[in-house]
Amino acid sequence: MRIALGIAYDGSGFAGWQSQPGGNTVQDRLEAAVAAIAGGPVRLTAAGRTDAGVHATGQVTHFDVDVARPESAWVRGANSHLPAAIAVQWAAEVDGEFHARYSATARTYVYVLYNHPVRPSVLAGKVGWFHLPLDAGRMRAAAELLVGEHDFSAFRSAECQAKTPVRQVSGVSVERRGDYVLLELSANAFLHHMVRNVVGCLVHVGKGAAPPEWIAEVLGGRDRSRAAATFGPEGLYLSRVAYPGRWNLPAFPPMLPFLGAKP
Repeated sequence: MRIALGIAYDGSGFAGWQSQPGGNTVQDRLEAAVAAIAGGPVRLTAAGRTDAGVHATGQVTHFDVDVARPESAWVRGANSHLPAAIAVQWAAEVDGEFHARYSATARTYVYVLYNHPVRPSVLAGKVGWFHLPLDAGRMRAAAELLVGEHDFSAFRSAECQAKTPVRQVSGVSVERRGDYVLLELSANAFLHHMVRNVVGCLVHVGKGAAPPEWIAEVLGGRDRSRAAATFGPEGLYLSRVAYPGRWNLPAFPPMLPFLGAKP
């Protein structure tokens, strides 16, 4: 049978999602925990491969198993074998045609940016930081120019292995809430470092170094060297993965209520 899991994690102490020889990844820890419940090795497939230091409040993964367990075992049982920074939120048996990555129709990332002269303390590692005042209106105007299907070569890393740089951005939002600026970006899929590179460019516009229209020039130029520096991973969250309604997956609980971020 095929089981889908909803996962949330603090990526600060991990080398990203994807399994590595060193073993310090979310996938490695989660596979070991699920294997303890399944009574044998399992291989997890995720909706998105988050980088080192990137968090998730809405990651979805699936695995195949030939033993029957109650859904509560995949949740509470697996969590008993996981570090505090990783928690299974829900489990659901799904049809064998379901695929956490290929069945997804959209992914949404939220970047939580602390905009204050003094760096964060208790939220260090959980939020990005920029010390100069940012104009959220200018950032919003720039972000809206990214909506639609475009070649995002200017926003991909040199290590990106995607076969095509073309992506469909379906929605963006930039909202200031006190000293926090929340940036949300939804697309059918993302290139390596795409969101962090977009955030870097939006901060460049927000601090007044370029007009909002500059981001369209960067996009059209398809040249990474013309864009702003890549922003840090600390404030980035994989917040939602969308699937067709036929799968009827459980909902995630809101994870960032203290910042007012969308669940």
